[in-house]
Amino acid sequence: MSRIADRFEALKAEGRGGLVTFVTAGDPDLDTSREILFGLAAAGADLIELGMPFSDPMADGPAIQAGSLRALKGGMTLKKTLALVAEFRKRDNETPVVLMGYYNPIYIYGTDAFTADAKAAGVDGLIIVDLPPEEVHEIEGPARAAGIDIIYLTAPTSDDARLPVVVARASGFVYYVSITGITGTRSAAIGDIQSAVERIRRHTDLPIGVGFGIKTPEQAAEIASVANAAVVGSALVDIIAANLDAKGKPKTGLAGKLLGLVADLAAGVRGTGKEVA
Repeated sequence: MSRIADRFEALKAEGRGGLVTFVTAGDPDLDTSREILFGLAAAGADLIELGMPFSDPMADGPAIQAGSLRALKGGMTLKKTLALVAEFRKRDNETPVVLMGYYNPIYIYGTDAFTADAKAAGVDGLIIVDLPPEEVHEIEGPARAAGIDIIYLTAPTSDDARLPVVVARASGFVYYVSITGITGTRSAAIGDIQSAVERIRRHTDLPIGVGFGIKTPEQAAEIASVANAAVVGSALVDIIAANLDAKGKPKTGLAGKLLGLVADLAAGVRGTGKEVA
């Protein structure tokens, strides 16, 4: 099995949901990004989503947009992102890493070259937010051949006619975007999320991760009690933005503060004490 499947099996055996953390590669600079990435698993992240910086991240809110621009300004590229994953793999061969972003940088890189290099680096999955299932054929074949999962997004607007189309081509897990709109703006009610997760489970046996708007250990615990994982991104990126000096350089202790929130979120998730189907 893949690292992603292995990790969700391990979480099921533990009787808990997982914590998925999102940060953008190279934000706020390469050295700090490396320190954060290398510390996530020890802080309690069960899976890691690593953003591929892009100049026009249209589905993201202000926090993640700003993080992507900081990374690009610092010289981060897709090639450097893959190199960062390869560095991580020398330290950690178990924690799944999913690259999340937009298709344009992959298209420019070349899909065959990208998937080959991603496999060599140790990437486990891809979330390409602007490619619906109907348009994924260029990357799907090379990714599948490389053993890289393609993870699709579903939303409150994905009805029972649309859901089977989306999940039929998915692997790894299904990412439920719990609100309509951009990242980091608001949170959905837990009752609505539970209903949505139950509806998605009628169409797939894949694990379900829920994201958008999760900021506190209590929220993460609630989500992990009804889904297979809680996905947290904007709250972590907000810490980066809040710990930059007037010149945009990271203040001392930035990585530690971010990893401290991850540890708190992980404690929340691990305190759910509720089995996940």
